Amino acid sequence: MSGEVKKVVLAYSGGLDTSVILRWLQDTYGCEVVTFTADIGQGEELEPARKKAEMLGIKQIYIEDLREEFVRDYVFPMFRANAMYEDTYLLGTSIARPLIAKRQIEIAEETGADAVAHGATGKGNDQVRFELTYYALKPDIRIIAPWRIWDLNSRTKLIEYADNHQIPIPHDKRGEAPYSADANLLHISCEGKALEDPWQEPEEYIYTRSVAPEAAPDKPTYVEIEFVKGDPVAVDGVKLSPAALLTKLNQLGGANGIGRMDIVENRFVGMKSRGVYETPGGTVLFVARRGVEQLTLDKGAMHLKDELMPKYAELVYNGFWFSPERLMLQAAIDQSQEKVTGTARVKLYKGSCTLVGRKSPNSLYSHEIVTFEADTVYDQKDAQGFIKLNALRLRLARALEMKKR
Repeated sequence: MSGEVKKVVLAYSGGLDTSVILRWLQDTYGCEVVTFTADIGQGEELEPARKKAEMLGIKQIYIEDLREEFVRDYVFPMFRANAMYEDTYLLGTSIARPLIAKRQIEIAEETGADAVAHGATGKGNDQVRFELTYYALKPDIRIIAPWRIWDLNSRTKLIEYADNHQIPIPHDKRGEAPYSADANLLHISCEGKALEDPWQEPEEYIYTRSVAPEAAPDKPTYVEIEFVKGDPVAVDGVKLSPAALLTKLNQLGGANGIGRMDIVENRFVGMKSRGVYETPGGTVLFVARRGVEQLTLDKGAMHLKDELMPKYAELVYNGFWFSPERLMLQAAIDQSQEKVTGTARVKLYKGSCTLVGRKSPNSLYSHEIVTFEADTVYDQKDAQGFIKLNALRLRLARALEMKKR
């Protein structure tokens, strides 16, 4: 394979897997490697990745803070759709992949690279999400997915390869990790190993972004979130940037044990997998946004939007962020959000996030019409004809049935 690739852009975390991949690409293809490390709020220092890349002879190193772009252009549009995969998963990992892959392609064009590489395995969803994005943005790009072609198919072999090639591994990383974790500003997901038996309750050490609900404060926390055209813009009256706002909601939600989910989901490749997810800020945001929509969305628009949501969520989950159908759905969803402006008040208490108030200058809620007291704007007699018209087909079908007896 040597000589087939001149330059490759690698999605690089600086961890064991991608450090081995970096050296393996150099050895296998004899090519130049460009590393790209994205800060999307995973909560790790990124300078060690730079130092390790430099030590491995990398000349072109990209380390970029993409937190604002991630939340503004990916998380918020997805939340406008109220997207939830299989009624449980808020798509935290899914939504990060198209951004990373898009930036890889941009770097490939900036540096003249003819290939891109990622560290996703051949069993998971991420390989699909990365590669569908690569192909959507640069159809002729060469993709290298080492986990599908090399023989380093165990942690032992990876460590042995690292030792043989002078790739430093911290002592605390040499033992078998109890689970695999992936983090960004929206969520953290854990799966594999200690979590592979879906009957076994996760140990408390799995959770790193939230306190246990039973250990949360005994007094509820009330939070007010302001929205403009479907997007949150302020928390408790303080205007915040997209990334800062989600960070704030993560802190508030995590402190009250909000956002833990234990899920068995259907992967795109066909198998079921068990994952433990923490999405504290996203859970709070989801509940609050729905509250403002309740006031401002027309019934027909809301119901149609709810029908579209599962398809939208599946497209995000499966990696079709840059597909024509996702963009088409997004246009319809964004149109529905034009009047979704207002404030929601939620109560956070020991793992629960409850909507307790909502208000909007665009509210369609009419106290005059809905009241059970006397009013002058709604003629209750009108309901009789409305019911009879809606019952007409039922009456005709029943009458025909009775005639046949």
